[in-house]
Amino acid sequence: MITQEKQQINWQPIIKQFEDVVGKNGVVQRREELLTYECDGLTSYRQRPALVVLPRTTEQVAEAVKICDRNQIPWVARGAGTGLSGGALPVENCVLIVTALMKKILEIDLENQRVVVQPGVINNWVTQAVSGAGFYYAPDPSSQIVCSIGGNVAENSGGVHCLKYGVTTNHVLGLKLVLPDGSIVDVGSSVPEMPGYDLTGLFVGSEGTLGIATEITLRILKTAESICVLLADFTNIEAAGASVSDIIGSGIIPAGMEIMDNLSINAVEDVVATGCYPRDAAAILLVEVDGLEVEVAANKKRIAEICTKNGARSITTANDLETRLKLWKGRKAAFAAAGHMSPDYYVQDGVIPRTQLSFVLQEIEALSKKYGYLIANVFHAGDGNLHPLILYDNSVPGALEKVEELGGDILKLCVKVGGSLSGEHGIGADKKCYMPEMFTETDLETMQWVRQVFNPKGLANPGKIFPTPRTCGEAANAQSAKQFESVERF
Repeated sequence: MITQEKQQINWQPIIKQFEDVVGKNGVVQRREELLTYECDGLTSYRQRPALVVLPRTTEQVAEAVKICDRNQIPWVARGAGTGLSGGALPVENCVLIVTALMKKILEIDLENQRVVVQPGVINNWVTQAVSGAGFYYAPDPSSQIVCSIGGNVAENSGGVHCLKYGVTTNHVLGLKLVLPDGSIVDVGSSVPEMPGYDLTGLFVGSEGTLGIATEITLRILKTAESICVLLADFTNIEAAGASVSDIIGSGIIPAGMEIMDNLSINAVEDVVATGCYPRDAAAILLVEVDGLEVEVAANKKRIAEICTKNGARSITTANDLETRLKLWKGRKAAFAAAGHMSPDYYVQDGVIPRTQLSFVLQEIEALSKKYGYLIANVFHAGDGNLHPLILYDNSVPGALEKVEELGGDILKLCVKVGGSLSGEHGIGADKKCYMPEMFTETDLETMQWVRQVFNPKGLANPGKIFPTPRTCGEAANAQSAKQFESVERF
């Protein structure tokens, strides 16, 4: 394993090697230009990389990784930089391998319902490429107009429509990979089932610690015959949560089911002005059902009955595309709208059983009062994936540390009730200290064995996912700047 803190590197000959592979324009080395790459969507932590390399092909990625391997230089893969867990946060003296220029859709095979793309292809481009033929790509993170497929694969991203159809791993058939020694391998295939170990499933969600995906074979789905979105508003968020449990309990599996609380409702109406979300509602529940026309009609009626029984004040339905998109627009913009409420926000990504929804929301409200920070709740209610947005001002000394502690308490609460530390944002640098809350020492050691098989030198995205002696020797709720090696705050 590497110890890069004291590593002395003569960069000039190494820069020349990278330029020979990707050209001079493919290497970013000026200090002011590197500022763009010093963080991902978790902007509270920043570390400038030593270099940024911009390959365009699998072979260029492989050669770049080989240069790092020969020179014992740590490297971090980065896509669009929209991740929210610090997964693409550089480490000191690292090379950032950015796949943003690898943005070709290589093959569209409608007969076999698959698409082959490079990692820099934007999520929404996949659906745009096949929608005219009546297909779509199901995983749809809120950042789908800017996030890349490579990053989605690294973090196993979800989205509002993944309740029924699954997250990224359920839609990846095969991968072309560059491993940390620079070798190129293919895993999976263009068919859904393969004998042997599921190496594709192992790689999806590995957060850049096992290599870089340079070609990705995706499953696409046929657009449903009928689609309907319902918006129900409630005078308390617990009633919205109860409706979620009752809908699933009735045997209906919606394509998506989302809850937003009053803070989030008003934020998105201030920014997006949909005119659809009642500002005085304690919570709204968005439910999308799809399938055959007769099935959608029956489910729509039953869902409306369930919401009314649980105290919904009103229910809006939309079958046409334009109105459906309008109802979803505010939910998709919720994270961006949070910036309207506060100078800074810190978002977490825990998962809980649906039956614990009311209890956990009450506990989050209690934590909000205890720490003195407002929390806006936006979440994938159908699969219990919470996204509490903690509002704070980073210019206030000590505020970030308190907010991190609050976020940690929320994650511990999720695990305590039988949930998980992450549903789609990944562990990255942000949540690695909480891994022992969910996994035993033996569990973590077993995961490290897998990592070491692919990444024996520890050069690929070091310091991510797993706790280290420096970062986790202290209590997790005392997380501080010292726990993020080589990271500078604002």
